[in-house]
Amino acid sequence: MKLSTGMHVPIHSYKHSKRLHRIWRKTAVLLEEDGVLITGHQKTRVIEHDGRSWLTKEPAICYFYEKYWFNIIGMIKKDGIYFYCNISSPYLYDGEAIKYIDYDLDVKVFPDGKYLLLDEKEYNMHLNQMAYPKEIQEIIEKQLQILLSWIEKKEKPFDLSDIDHYIDQYKQMHKKGHR
Repeated sequence: MKLSTGMHVPIHSYKHSKRLHRIWRKTAVLLEEDGVLITGHQKTRVIEHDGRSWLTKEPAICYFYEKYWFNIIGMIKKDGIYFYCNISSPYLYDGEAIKYIDYDLDVKVFPDGKYLLLDEKEYNMHLNQMAYPKEIQEIIEKQLQILLSWIEKKEKPFDLSDIDHYIDQYKQMHKKGHR
């Protein structure tokens, strides 16, 4: 089954050990083309690997890539758009869910463009525990540099040029009952 605009599917995040890490129960497909998948959700149930769950609060637009080892979540808050970027394998869709492997490192980008690299201790711990191969470590380092370059140069989606369009598209789908 192929993804198409308007579909609602879950997102499954795994760890390198193949352990399920986190599930987003439902996200709406807004676009899939040229190696980019864009989805949107709000108030979706998130289930952690230990069974705890919570609801997302603000609307979020998610960017997944076939070529890049990261995904980007734009969270629309009252004081601006915050981005949360996961260093991860490229996404795949297998008819069940959008899936990727989370490689621990995250980057939080604030509305003013400043950013923080997060979870370095978790990355170093998992690097040893799960024995990340040297090839994966090199890919992660290279992809982190690409992501930071996008942030610093304000490349899409960090230039905000299209996020309002996807927010509006998501809201229109939501109003029409595509839940």
